[in-house]
Amino acid sequence: MAYISLYFYIFLALLMLIYYLLPLKYRWYSLLLGSISFYWHITGPVKQGFLMFIGGSFFCWIICLLMQKTLKYRKALFFIAVLSIALPLLAIKEAKFTADIILRRSIPEWWFIPVGIAFYSMQLLSYISDVYLRKTEPEHNFLKFLLFSSFFPQIIQGPIPRYSELSHQLTEGHRFDERKLVKGFMLILWGFFLKLCIADKAGIIVDTVFDNFPAYQGMYVMIAGILYSLQLYADFSACSTLALGISALFGIALSDNFKHPYLASSVKDFWRRWHISLSMWLRDYIYIPLGGSKNGIFRKYINILLTFTVSGIWHGGGFKFLFWGLLHGLYQIAGDLLKPLRNRIGGRQFFIRFGAFRRLAGSIFTFLLVMLAWIIFRAETLKTGIKMIMTIFTVHNFWILTDESLFALGLNWKECLVLVLCLLLLLAVSLVQETYLQKGSKPCIAESRRGEMLRPQADSVSYSPKSSTADEKGMDIRDRILEFNILIRWAIYIAAILFILIFGTYGYGFDSQAFIYGRF
Repeated sequence: MAYISLYFYIFLALLMLIYYLLPLKYRWYSLLLGSISFYWHITGPVKQGFLMFIGGSFFCWIICLLMQKTLKYRKALFFIAVLSIALPLLAIKEAKFTADIILRRSIPEWWFIPVGIAFYSMQLLSYISDVYLRKTEPEHNFLKFLLFSSFFPQIIQGPIPRYSELSHQLTEGHRFDERKLVKGFMLILWGFFLKLCIADKAGIIVDTVFDNFPAYQGMYVMIAGILYSLQLYADFSACSTLALGISALFGIALSDNFKHPYLASSVKDFWRRWHISLSMWLRDYIYIPLGGSKNGIFRKYINILLTFTVSGIWHGGGFKFLFWGLLHGLYQIAGDLLKPLRNRIGGRQFFIRFGAFRRLAGSIFTFLLVMLAWIIFRAETLKTGIKMIMTIFTVHNFWILTDESLFALGLNWKECLVLVLCLLLLLAVSLVQETYLQKGSKPCIAESRRGEMLRPQADSVSYSPKSSTADEKGMDIRDRILEFNILIRWAIYIAAILFILIFGTYGYGFDSQAFIYGRF
């Protein structure tokens, strides 16, 4: 019962019916029952993962209550709570890799892995930290806390919510709002489009090249690297968009997880736009506690490297994930060191007159840097990833761009044309939304220098957190659609559904649960 299966939407329709039939103050019970039922189902026949999730949530809840009641053992309880949540995650992520390196022997794979452990663990750790730092009061009702930790639209792949942002929305109850429901429905359609018409279609070419290296080298790797970057974005954004849309059906606003990351002008800017909830988590609970940038430039760079090392470990065990995380840390350090040179070049008359050219060049260069890192991320091993990148510069088979070689990678020319058109549509929507956000964002007081590495927006100012809610994701486009009369609106809905049904990828081996970030 994944987010794009028929059974899930039957379940969702029944849950919505129950939710809006119940009295307002009891509606959160239906969300709790639905969330627990959903998690029970997706854990499959092996229920140890389900019991581990419930047990971890209960332990986190009771420890945080104890932290509130005692001062003497407060710090000890904090460390116990953190270790109880972090150690199982580290064991599942890193045990096999560590055994291979230290013991020089392989150990069997875990016979059960709790679904979504990488996401709900971060959620629980943020709650523990916020209670310890007295940023939030602990929840006294375990059922309400369990609803926060198990909320079904985001438990598998995020976004990673903070307790202060989500808890009250879950328990206060929401009245039926047709406008929010329709806007949520449009987000769900967009999520289906991203997943089935872009991510799964691009994935066919990506898998052919990456799974058959070194048969495919040079420009094949370049094309596959570009498509994997787009596949990963479309796939992960699809799941986050579905989470936002499903939550909106109940009147609940989750934080947006993406702000058009491939329009970023630097790697630093990329991490303000990519997987925003994780970036903010790393900033608030790793980078700033390490000291941020307040202890000098050298310490700042060490903190950046440590933060991105944690990011690499979070994504998986193996040298390739560590290298990927450190590479992004080095990108940021290099960008910081070269900032005076960039400002000097950008201040020249040509770039002042043609600012759009400068932004375009910055976005292309940033995309290429990120794409090279994604090749490492996707490759079977670090060694393979480096070899693949080297062939881009050493194997000059440019003719595959003009003959029909690319059509032998799993998609014929008609399917490739559909993929290109879908990518152009994604680009057009992203540019419209980017323009809207730039015009509509309201500056507020800049954040402290300690948090500058992963600030949400531009270097000089930050922006209101309201700009990241589900209600403003593509707000201009969805609101414009709602301004049309009912016949035009329904024509758009039906056309979108038919397009996805006709041009989406559902071929042999189709698995509606196979979201890429579900593996992490």
